[in-house]
Amino acid sequence: MNEAGIKKKEVGRLGEDSACNYLEKEGYKILGRNYKTKYAEIDIVAKKREELVFVEVRTKTNENYGSPEESVNREKMRRLKRSALGYVQKNKYYDCYRIDLICVVLDKQGEIKRFTHHENITL
Repeated sequence: MNEAGIKKKEVGRLGEDSACNYLEKEGYKILGRNYKTKYAEIDIVAKKREELVFVEVRTKTNENYGSPEESVNREKMRRLKRSALGYVQKNKYYDCYRIDLICVVLDKQGEIKRFTHHENITL
C-alpha cells in the first residue's frame, strides 16, 4: 500500500483505465493493453487515423519523490522502442508509429489530480 492507501497494482490499473478512456474520447481506437515482449510491456497499443501509437502510462499517488515523467529514463525508453519495433515487425505494420507517455497523479481517494498526455516522446 502507498500513503494514499491504494495498492500499487490498483494504482497502475486506475491510471491505465483513465488513459484508455481519454484516448477513446480523443478518437483513438484501443488495439490492445499490456502487450508483453521480451524487452518490456507496452501498456496500451492504439491507433488514431493511420498512425499506430504505443502508450506508456505512469501513475503515481503523489509527486513527493519525483513526477511520473521523471520515472521514464533512457533504459526504459530503449526497452519501449525495442518493444514497439518488435510489435510492428511481428504485425507487418509499415506505416508511421510513435510512442506517447500519459502521466497520471491520483489523490488519496484515487481521483485524478493531474493528467498529462505527451505525444511522440524521445530521450
